[in-house]
Amino acid sequence: MRETVRWRNAVFAVFFAMGFGFASLAARFPTARDALDISVDQLGLALLGISIGSIAGLSTASHVVARLGTRAVVSVGVVVVGVGLAIAGWGVEARSMAVLVVGLVVTGLANGITDVAMNLSGAANERALAKPIMPIFHAFFSFGTVAGAGFGALGEATGLGMGPQMTIVLVAIGALSVVVRPRLVEQPIQPEDHVGFRERLSVWTDARTWLIGGLVLGMALTEGSANDWLALLMVDGHDFDPVGAALAFALFLTAMTAGRLAGVPLIERFGRVAMLRATGALAAVGLVLVIVVDDQVVALVGTALWGLGASLGFPIGMSAAADDARMATARVGAVATIGYVAFLAGPPMLGFLGEHLGLRDAMWVVLAFVLLSLATSAVAREPRTASGAPDPAAEVRP
Repeated sequence: MRETVRWRNAVFAVFFAMGFGFASLAARFPTARDALDISVDQLGLALLGISIGSIAGLSTASHVVARLGTRAVVSVGVVVVGVGLAIAGWGVEARSMAVLVVGLVVTGLANGITDVAMNLSGAANERALAKPIMPIFHAFFSFGTVAGAGFGALGEATGLGMGPQMTIVLVAIGALSVVVRPRLVEQPIQPEDHVGFRERLSVWTDARTWLIGGLVLGMALTEGSANDWLALLMVDGHDFDPVGAALAFALFLTAMTAGRLAGVPLIERFGRVAMLRATGALAAVGLVLVIVVDDQVVALVGTALWGLGASLGFPIGMSAAADDARMATARVGAVATIGYVAFLAGPPMLGFLGEHLGLRDAMWVVLAFVLLSLATSAVAREPRTASGAPDPAAEVRP
């Protein structure tokens, strides 16, 4: 049990580091836009780099993890994410769009592979603990994003350059990788039965994979649109200054974190589907407030509801994807790939709409995807035993 707890804490730390790194960069996107003297849609195209890298990483992740193991992939992957962030930060310092895009592609590639590996490690850990704690792992990602947004706001307020700031992030993530590597349990999710290359690919022909993917796609865009555009939306759409916009982003992340921490007992009490529907409704209301009401206080209330609403969709989707433990590696990779299409199409799509309609009106598209997730939420229902009761063994799978 002690080893399992150390393993759990190591996965907590990895999720935290991944959130901290990206949010440190995302909180300063307004500064990056101004430094590079680019438009909103040009920034969206730059962010396409991280999306392309993520899709490439996710599409190969199950095969990489099957060959190298979760420990190696996670411990090396987080460091490569930090390297990509540092390259992106120094690209802004050098006023070079090309260097920024290279850094974002490297970040996305490493993030895609590491994301699957850390979710698999977390899924296996929750099985070992016999408790559905996946939302808490994702809460630690949110803790990291809150801290990262705060670090970004601090950098903005003190005038710290994005290059030095992202270098600090790289050093911190590198140190964390050294500490957590021996505490991660190797390849825990993979059962003794070998799942070959062809069998891993077969999950793409399963309708349930696509339905869960649609759920995750909608909630990924709900969360990702805020990560990419909320700070700039608050500057351009609600007349916040850059520091205030960074703090609004921190509010979103704080609300999302609170939702994930509260998620475990609520899911145990009400079930996955009820919680998906409740949080999806909160996200819809929050988005409408941010889009429609021209008031800074109401915009902040809407931001908080948006954050709460985005809190459980992705972790519940990962749990549902791994209900069949034998095919968990392949299906989690497939569902994550479908979900990350939101990060591929989202930045340029919302950037284009934001440039021509304004970012507030661009968020109507995000609302439509929230409704998509609500429509497919039943697919995440917990497996049942022959007696009709929830299967405890299945519930603790990711």
